[in-house]
Amino acid sequence: MRAGRNQLIRRTTGLALASRRRPTPLRAFASVLLAGALALTATACTSGGDKGGGPSFQGGSEAGDQPKATAAITAPAADAKDVPASTEISFNSKDAVETTVVVKNAAGAAVKGTLSAAGTWLPDNALEYGTTYSATVTATGDDGKPATVTSNFTTMAKPGKQIRVTSFLGDGQTVGVGMPLIVKFNQPIPKDFRDDVQRRMTVRATPAQEGIWHWVSPTEVRYRPKTYWKANTKIFYKIQAGGLPMGGGWYGRSDLTVDLKVGPAVVMTVDNKNKKMTVKKDGKVIKTIPISLGKKSTPSSSGTMVVIEKLKKTVFDTMDDPNPANRYVTDIEYAQRLTWGGEFIHAAPWSVASQGRTNVSHGCVNMSTANASWLFNQTRVGDPIVVKGTERKLENGNGWTDWNMSWGDYVKGSAIPPEAASPEATTVPSTEPTATTAG
Repeated sequence: MRAGRNQLIRRTTGLALASRRRPTPLRAFASVLLAGALALTATACTSGGDKGGGPSFQGGSEAGDQPKATAAITAPAADAKDVPASTEISFNSKDAVETTVVVKNAAGAAVKGTLSAAGTWLPDNALEYGTTYSATVTATGDDGKPATVTSNFTTMAKPGKQIRVTSFLGDGQTVGVGMPLIVKFNQPIPKDFRDDVQRRMTVRATPAQEGIWHWVSPTEVRYRPKTYWKANTKIFYKIQAGGLPMGGGWYGRSDLTVDLKVGPAVVMTVDNKNKKMTVKKDGKVIKTIPISLGKKSTPSSSGTMVVIEKLKKTVFDTMDDPNPANRYVTDIEYAQRLTWGGEFIHAAPWSVASQGRTNVSHGCVNMSTANASWLFNQTRVGDPIVVKGTERKLENGNGWTDWNMSWGDYVKGSAIPPEAASPEATTVPSTEPTATTAG
């Protein structure tokens, strides 16, 4: 039975985002999940010489006193004004075995931040608006002599146009192995700014798994791993949107973090040939259920879907259907939504005689009340279901169809081309303090 567009109950967490391009984009490719925070040492942040822009310092008044290493801050420019609160510190060091970055506010308090694999310093949280900061980079060579450079800059006033970003998932939730991470913006993000936003979207998983962000629309971006999440994975994601330029004079309102986990690997497979659903948990078959799919005039969709919402009791109301034969109002138990178009798994005691034999539904996966109750207690939002052999193919976008796309096609939705990521650039910024951070 098809239920029509029953309203999806969403759990959201508030947060925010912002506008215009940052001067030196991170090269971090945020499609790789890390098992934990990166312990980026200062030696990983050395580079091959100065590239202009900010002040540089070598130290010493005589040739013999000069340190071997050199350091330069390339952005923000010295004494720069109206700097976005999301700014990162770009710098170069040469002949250094250790490089540290310390950022302080006008009161002299240190700001927590970390070094990215691209060699920039990124604050853990957005900087304060209308505040003067000092950035100090110290490079020490194998001669033990430090070369230090300090530069000041002032952040912009709080912008009037701010973008809010929300997450479908919240802290403490447990989801299925097919659950995509879903982030939305209340204003469209122009294409030219999506790479900047994506570089500030960090995902860490334990154990580590490869994955990538995919822009569904100008206001929505999702993340999925290359294969289903491993059972019992711990996931942390952070959207460092506060003060971030996002185009058209819009800026991110605030940062967002979400901490959740994945449950057991429950995967459902429906085969139209034998009219049965096979349920596997952690790779083992735990039940085979007779089912009835959509009849020829209202076929079920073949493809890979995930459970979007679960409703123990609901009412299917299709009285607005243009075909009078498909109009009905029916009480339903143990409903699990699969598509926006109204395909569900649910109890259908009226079709038990047909289950395992003939397709008689309006597109839903029908099963007995006992089996629907059992399945309802096994699944979570985000558990995948694969339907095979029906007359209609699943349309991408009709539900959370992230797994209905090949990995190659999914990657194309990233604002950062995978080929642009070097081995060094396939890491994402740590969210934990490192030795390069004061305070």
